[in-house]
Amino acid sequence: MKLIKLNSLLFLCLFSISCQSSTKKQTSTVATDGTSSKVELKKTPQDLSKYETAYFASGCFWCVEAVFESVKGVKEAVSGYSGGTEKNPTYQQVGAGNTSHAEAVMVYYDPKIVSFETLVRVFFGSQDPTQYNGQGPDIGAQYRSIAFYKNDEEKEIIERYIKQLEDKEIYSKPIVTQVAPFDKFWKAEDYHQDYEKRNPNNPYVKNVSIPRLKRFQEKYPELLKDNVH
Repeated sequence: MKLIKLNSLLFLCLFSISCQSSTKKQTSTVATDGTSSKVELKKTPQDLSKYETAYFASGCFWCVEAVFESVKGVKEAVSGYSGGTEKNPTYQQVGAGNTSHAEAVMVYYDPKIVSFETLVRVFFGSQDPTQYNGQGPDIGAQYRSIAFYKNDEEKEIIERYIKQLEDKEIYSKPIVTQVAPFDKFWKAEDYHQDYEKRNPNNPYVKNVSIPRLKRFQEKYPELLKDNVH
């Protein structure tokens, strides 16, 4: 009986900081002094038409967006939904697992500074590609790992890198990341954009997003922009 209660408590603790929990809402947390802990970011409109785009999914898009935006050569990362067939999906639908989409990011990058191959390295180096239909505490097909390709060259780069990881036996379990042709990206609601930066005291951000970002930054310091948070 004690073991059952302990397992139940562990499950509740994990669920309380998952992407599906109530911590992931359009609300700002309040500090102990009564002030809002939400950080307001003012972004000026920018022309992104000269940049290449790449698309990835590997769990909560708050985490994935923050990782890619810390990489040299990446101009912007946008949170959204991809990999499914439904039109105009909402966060409520995707987060509840009621669509075939996954939380994903669109990465705008300068190929003169960072290559698609390096972005693939970032993608695999910032997640556990052996976790099926989930990432960390986030469980479900909406959090599955997907490397999208727009052409045969990108597909070859992704598949070659997976083979390198397998040949070197980097992981003790099989890599389950999907390699899928890119079709359509649906931008997520505005309050999801730059969420990790704007809500540093959100329980999920503090316990999952920031630690995941820091682990990546410690592994690949040579890929980071100057003065990343």
